[in-house]
Amino acid sequence: MKVSAAARGRARRIAMQALYQWHMTANALHVIEAECHVENEMDKVDTEYFSAIFHGVAKNKTEIDEIFRPYLVGVTLEQVDPISLAVLRMATWELKERIDVPYRVVINEAINLTKKFGAADSHKFVNGVLDKVAPKLRTAETQAGK
Repeated sequence: MKVSAAARGRARRIAMQALYQWHMTANALHVIEAECHVENEMDKVDTEYFSAIFHGVAKNKTEIDEIFRPYLVGVTLEQVDPISLAVLRMATWELKERIDVPYRVVINEAINLTKKFGAADSHKFVNGVLDKVAPKLRTAETQAGK
């Protein structure tokens, strides 16, 4: 069954919100995931993708953070606002683990989420970091696009 772009986009939005909540509360993953299912219309969401992002990031947070940390120009990981951090973690995971999703789609979705939920101009920061992460994780794909 083909999943719509809208259902996948909703999965990313809810995953970003879940990652934000996890970062802010340190609640157990299963508790946050259950809340997401109660508070959202999950019948319109790619729930498998949501779960893959949420658990994939949580399981590999340290490794993911180390991938994008070198590109946090002028700020430490601790200084990155929680929304941008959730988006960077999610997008870095997608770039690393979901090669079936074009890197430009990953970056575009991350920018759109940051524009909608993040601080003013935080999307520029997220874009700058991901523009450096993508060639490291998707060398062949980014080279082919040039």
